[in-house]
Amino acid sequence: MEEKKNVINGGDVLIKCLLKENVKYMFGIPGGQFLNMYDAIYKWGKDQGIQTVLFRHEQAAAHAADAYARVTNTPGVCFGTAGPGAVDLVPGVNAAWGDNIPLIAIVPQVISKYQDSFSLQSGLDQVTMFKPITKYQKSVLKVEKIPDAVQKCFREAIGGRPRPVLLEIYEDAFLGEIDEKELLILDAENYRAIEQPGISNESIIKSLDLLLKAEKPLIISGGGVSRAGAWKELQEFAEYLLIPVITTIMGIGTIPNKSKCLIGASIAGPSLKAAAESDVILALGCRFSYAMGHGDEPFWKNSQKMIQVDIDPSIIGRAKPISLGIVGDCKLFLKQMLDEVKKTNKVEKREWLEDLTEIRKNTIDTSIKKSSKDKIPIIPKRMIKDVLEWIDEDAILIIDGGDIACYAIEQIDFYKSREPLSTLQTVGMGQLGVSVPYGIGAKLAKPDKQVVTISGDGSFMINIQDLETAARLGLNNLIYVIGNNNAWGMIKSGQKLFMGKRYIDVDLPEFDYAKCAEGFGCYGEVVTDPNELKPALDRAKNSGKPAILDVKITFDTPDATKLMGSMGIL
Repeated sequence: MEEKKNVINGGDVLIKCLLKENVKYMFGIPGGQFLNMYDAIYKWGKDQGIQTVLFRHEQAAAHAADAYARVTNTPGVCFGTAGPGAVDLVPGVNAAWGDNIPLIAIVPQVISKYQDSFSLQSGLDQVTMFKPITKYQKSVLKVEKIPDAVQKCFREAIGGRPRPVLLEIYEDAFLGEIDEKELLILDAENYRAIEQPGISNESIIKSLDLLLKAEKPLIISGGGVSRAGAWKELQEFAEYLLIPVITTIMGIGTIPNKSKCLIGASIAGPSLKAAAESDVILALGCRFSYAMGHGDEPFWKNSQKMIQVDIDPSIIGRAKPISLGIVGDCKLFLKQMLDEVKKTNKVEKREWLEDLTEIRKNTIDTSIKKSSKDKIPIIPKRMIKDVLEWIDEDAILIIDGGDIACYAIEQIDFYKSREPLSTLQTVGMGQLGVSVPYGIGAKLAKPDKQVVTISGDGSFMINIQDLETAARLGLNNLIYVIGNNNAWGMIKSGQKLFMGKRYIDVDLPEFDYAKCAEGFGCYGEVVTDPNELKPALDRAKNSGKPAILDVKITFDTPDATKLMGSMGIL
């Protein structure tokens, strides 16, 4: 008797593959070529743990997948239909590319027989379009090739330096059918390396020797520490040798406030002194971007010795001369360093660290004093202070904007510890408009945690349409705080500082974000008095809805903007 076949289509195959990778959410907007994929989710996919999250714009969907990946440290998945849907994904994928975030962007392609026949949404070379902002691109024409393509995409997105990848699936593959018994969908350990490569013992001994001989050693904790999950090892190692630690923006949270070794985030305040005066630097997963002064003088010194550890060999020695370059995983490196350092005596006192700690304390005290003014309109520093004092200890914080982001980073670790993987900002590309979708992605990733965004008014408007998505999903304790100065603040600061205050296209009209939020089904409130901000935050938290606080602030220029302007970054 002939064995009965269990025939499934390409949509079924794709969902089976994504479930194998433990994908829970797919962020996007439907399209005609995705019908079989959606049908698979409807018929059996939801029961097995996967679902789509409908957005109002593909850019926002990609940003949400990006945020989900940042918070969970696993790949996010976004999708958009062929042609215009794929084009709309580009800004979101680009932001993830700039910050080394693992993201799987799935786009369909019109059926092959109509590819050159002016069919709807056809004729666009999507693979070439995504090449500059994805690490890997794979196009699939046949249903039986889908499992291999999915596995290759995940391997590339996660392996080495994580980054977005593109999976293009022709409608031929979605419509194709195959006997399920002929499918081979491998477990992760059967097609990619699970363990990261170790570091040679010689490199460990050399690294430790340089640090032990240093008078003013310094550790920089970057995004590589975050992605490797190496924060416990970092804290233990730094505290064993009493080495001060500064973080990049992507490394915020990798060393807690309670640690005596934390000096600050980015090169501001006491971190400036630490960067300029250290004699041996251990740079962990750090790219030396603009936010770290590019590794250049006067922020750093060419005479400094540097040990640079990164999973990507192309980063080693790229921005600054090195004494020792190590290609490897930051977590394994620190584990091996801990094993070796414990053969020596623990450092009990380091005046270099004590000096920096005292500067940090004075910097915080001065900042709090300056930020406590009751002026109306509210000064930006006051808004940031009150939000950072108010938020939950384990809240996820999202920063979106120009000048307002600078104000936020200045005070980011002054009040409460930032948890690892809990501070989200598009550093590499400086992408605006992420607050609404990042909030949604982060909240879906960690539904039990409070999610708070700090945004400029200009950047908030860019993806305001997906407030409807947040309301539809019923996301509460998701609070959007808008620093509203009716301006594109950072560009206005540039025109103020360098263009003789000749302002053009930087002043924005009055807009009631609170009423707009209510129209989308959210809670909305305008705040004009600084003493009303914390009570307003309480009301927002208790509203049972996504909440928007339109905080009226004065236009001012942060010190970090002035510094970036002097560096030619603006």
